[in-house]
Amino acid sequence: MLQFDFLVIGGGSAGFNAARTARTLGLKTAIVDGARRLGGLCILRGCMPSKTLFYMTEVLHLAKNGARFGLNIPKAKPDVKAMQARKRRIIDEFASYREQQLAKLAVIRSAARFVDPHTLELDDGTRVRAKKILIATGSRVSVPDVPGLAETPFWTSDEVLDLEQAPRSVIVLGGGIVACELAQYLARIGARVTQIQRSPQVLRDFSPEGAEVVANVFRREGIELYTGTTLKRVGRTRTGVSVEFEHDGANRIAKADYLFNALGREPNLADLDLEAAGLKPDATDRLQVNIHQQTSVKHIYAAGDVCGPFEIVHLAVAQGELAARHAAGKRRLKPIAYDQVVTVAFTSPPIARLGINERDLPATRVISASYPFNDHGKSILMDATDGFVKIWADRRTGLLIGAEIVGPEAGELIHCLSGPLAMGATVFDLLKAQWYHPTLAEILTYPLEEIADSVSARG
Repeated sequence: MLQFDFLVIGGGSAGFNAARTARTLGLKTAIVDGARRLGGLCILRGCMPSKTLFYMTEVLHLAKNGARFGLNIPKAKPDVKAMQARKRRIIDEFASYREQQLAKLAVIRSAARFVDPHTLELDDGTRVRAKKILIATGSRVSVPDVPGLAETPFWTSDEVLDLEQAPRSVIVLGGGIVACELAQYLARIGARVTQIQRSPQVLRDFSPEGAEVVANVFRREGIELYTGTTLKRVGRTRTGVSVEFEHDGANRIAKADYLFNALGREPNLADLDLEAAGLKPDATDRLQVNIHQQTSVKHIYAAGDVCGPFEIVHLAVAQGELAARHAAGKRRLKPIAYDQVVTVAFTSPPIARLGINERDLPATRVISASYPFNDHGKSILMDATDGFVKIWADRRTGLLIGAEIVGPEAGELIHCLSGPLAMGATVFDLLKAQWYHPTLAEILTYPLEEIADSVSARG
């Protein structure tokens, strides 16, 4: 029987960084992963391939609208095969580098399931025993209980990201980050897109006002977007698929050549035989963990999508590293600061949020201010005027609490505030900095000044 101090199930972002950290701290460590190719969701089928394609369609979109900038660009159209070739080259570089890093670790190429709380069985019957175990198996596409969905052929994000040609028409089910990013990608490469979201707004992790900016751009670019719907039935037609749904009190039927199921992901735990380890997922199908990433079985840890609370790569990495440090006997560890979380949707315009959501705070505690991009010099000359910046702070002290940005380079601009938030900065601290003109970043000074004036007047 193979014996380890620390065994990681899953070689994605959380698992790899946990194993690397544990090995550095002197633990005999191994990763168990039965995937055909190692690297995890982010590198192979998530963040990096999707953002590579999104950037190419942003360039395409600007080229198509060159006349706005006085540019005579006679023709701009996507070559999806060439786009895919470029994506594969880039992703192969990332994946190859990760594989080189993994080669420095002990990697067992097999699926595994629990036999008891300390022991796992591999595909070939070999058993592996460890003092401490980390579950970091990520997530998989969920198939909600919508009549006909399970019986109807559908794409997941995997298939959309590997398309070699633009489909003629697609129905997108869902309105989360993945659904919105890929709906716009499909529309920009030439597909007729119908997007159906059950909730009253798309991108429900963001404010209704921010989400509405993105929704309005989607509709302007030709996406037929429905929100606040009830899905009735999904089925095949002679030439493709159909979705029956209720919207604004009326029954509707959407038809297209293809269906993209983007209704969410679920923790990838079903094949681990958790019961043998004494574990049981909660009502959300996740593993509950404490501030050190320990599950209810204290020598078993969890990190990443299997435990949440967010499906975000940098948090998965932080969780994995924290679990490894605790497993190595390190104490007085700082818990992950979820009240400083950064979330970004790479739509166009992108939308980003930082810190505690304003709607989760009592109105008596916070003061907020916003400013639109359509009244800001740099965004006007870029013809990127959709959206706004909004900042909220402590009403009494001006301590920065959070922010939302929807507009040009939102995913970059939010980081002008993430560092100050982590350091406990106030709006007054931020206004001591120099903000160059004309830049996109200087738009943040307007809500900062408004909040500072209000706090000073109260003080």
